[in-house]
Amino acid sequence: MPPGKVAQLIGGVLHTHPRPAARHTNAASVLGEELGPPFRRGRGGPGGWVILDGPELHLGADILVPDLSGWRRARMPEIPDAAFFTLPPDWVCEVLSPSTEAMDRDEKLPVYARECVAHVWLVDPIAKTLEVLRLDGDTYRVIATWRESARVHAEPFDAIELDLSLLWQL
Repeated sequence: MPPGKVAQLIGGVLHTHPRPAARHTNAASVLGEELGPPFRRGRGGPGGWVILDGPELHLGADILVPDLSGWRRARMPEIPDAAFFTLPPDWVCEVLSPSTEAMDRDEKLPVYARECVAHVWLVDPIAKTLEVLRLDGDTYRVIATWRESARVHAEPFDAIELDLSLLWQL
């Protein structure tokens, strides 16, 4: 791909889009910073997770690049030394932007459901919202939506309180 582009292959269709804008990148980075210590490192939380920024996922014939992904250590005791991951994550976070929201919701969610990703978070840095989705059979059910500066306990990371206002600060 040309510099500054992200490519994903969904349902046999190649999707390209520009690298995310600052607001998008900031929200994803801050969320990773907040979840890492308690869940990846076990500082101030239970640990037991591998959380990665922007991993390339090869899920069947589909190639997806979520903003953040997490695997329970029980399922991924060690990070494979590979350019991409074939083990579906237990959690993904998509940070929505005007150019990718439809793809994230309409095309990527069904792939995550097919691969049994238990939780999906949709973060919208423009609307300042967090939607938490839980796999319910073959589809996702929205279990909570929070806005602005809410302080939340969001599955599967409900062991800590997350201050959403941190995600929107530039």
